[in-house]
Amino acid sequence: MKKRRSVPVYQRTSVPERLSFTGTLLHFLHWYTLLCYYIFAMLTALSPLDGRYHTKVLELCENFSEQALMKARIEVEVRYFITLANEPKIRQLPKLKAKQTKALLAIVDKFNSAQAAEVKKIERTTNHDVKAVEYYLKNKVEKIPGLKKQVEFIHFGLTSEDVNNLAYGLMIHNALKASIRPNIKSAIADLKKMANKWKKTPLLSLTHGQSATPTTVGKELMVFVDRLDRQLAQLNKFKMQGKFGGAVGNYAAAKIAYPEVKWEALGRRFVNSLGIQPMANTTQINPHDDIAELSHILHRINIIMLDLSRDMWLYIMRSVLKQKVVAGEVGSSAMPHKVNPIDFENAEGNIGISNVLLSHFAEKLPVSRMQRDLSDSTVQRNIGSAFGYHLVAVKSLRKGLSKISINPKVLKKELEEHCEVLAEPIQMILRKKGVKGAYEKLKRLTRGEKVMKEDLIEFMKKEKFSKEEIKRVMSLIK
Repeated sequence: MKKRRSVPVYQRTSVPERLSFTGTLLHFLHWYTLLCYYIFAMLTALSPLDGRYHTKVLELCENFSEQALMKARIEVEVRYFITLANEPKIRQLPKLKAKQTKALLAIVDKFNSAQAAEVKKIERTTNHDVKAVEYYLKNKVEKIPGLKKQVEFIHFGLTSEDVNNLAYGLMIHNALKASIRPNIKSAIADLKKMANKWKKTPLLSLTHGQSATPTTVGKELMVFVDRLDRQLAQLNKFKMQGKFGGAVGNYAAAKIAYPEVKWEALGRRFVNSLGIQPMANTTQINPHDDIAELSHILHRINIIMLDLSRDMWLYIMRSVLKQKVVAGEVGSSAMPHKVNPIDFENAEGNIGISNVLLSHFAEKLPVSRMQRDLSDSTVQRNIGSAFGYHLVAVKSLRKGLSKISINPKVLKKELEEHCEVLAEPIQMILRKKGVKGAYEKLKRLTRGEKVMKEDLIEFMKKEKFSKEEIKRVMSLIK
């Protein structure tokens, strides 16, 4: 009797089952390959935003990656094409049918990494990024029924900057709405919650590094809430500007082709339709005063958060604030006891990088030789980096705040060891009573001296303070 040949498991299955098995395997290999590439890309990235901090800024990739810029350019070109089709005096481009409009907008909505690779392939020949987008779009539009003869109205009468500045406007608006403002708002909400929780918790103030009149933890946090609220209000009102008008901003070529069209009015309507503020008079480019304004707002927000980060660091150093101990975390490779304020330090460092970029944008971008030079182009490509380092800082700051708790014993000890800080309210009551030389009396008693609360109570009794007045004064250190 012949021995039965062993058949591999995958060959024993039916054809559909084998296909299913193969399909699952290929699917697994595809995603495994992508995961390996993703990890490799992160580990070999030149910028920490694309490596170490990639997951923290992933949301910004939708707005500031090369693919995002291509998509925004395509949206500008498509919506402008639709605007031209709605202008009755441009007879060579008839009003679009609903299906044609839908097909055009689908080019924008379905734009992905595969399409971005197509654009990049065209750019290798053109060596011009906006022209590559134009050619890519023409290839797509001519396949839409009824539009093959109208493809030359893609990029009609435009210069690259008309597309670029509006594309950046869309990207910045989207990033502010989806990521930047919500994260700042959340940081403010965190601070408000902490301030409310500790609004009656006494804290020794330090002015010039020396003990000063007591305050509360909550009040000090509310200082930062008020400052950030003011800047956020300005950020909420901010709006990008839009340059539109051809080679040098006067619609010259478009007016030659269609003198009967009111191009300035058409341009204003189009720019407004994108949610961007139209500019009346420009050179070839948007002068970028809008990005300068935005940079200054974000710079101020960063500085306030830097101030907060350093104060939190100092409160932790004084031990009036404690940090939550996270299981498994290591504070120091040599000193096992350490719980370092790394989140506040991380925020401080990344704020510095963000602000260097923002300062450069504000100083460089509004300056262009004559009607234009191209030095702004390469600078603008780094806007996402400035936003990215800002976002890393905000998230680090929030993480640091989430680990904070008060240390009642140290708070109380500091106040009890510095009762001299009650000199100010005591001399104010003396002034109220009309006592001559009130300030000087307290100066002699407390300046440079170690003062105990019993000494102050005795002094107040000698000055005939009421029990209620003594109680009010002493409540500042309880």
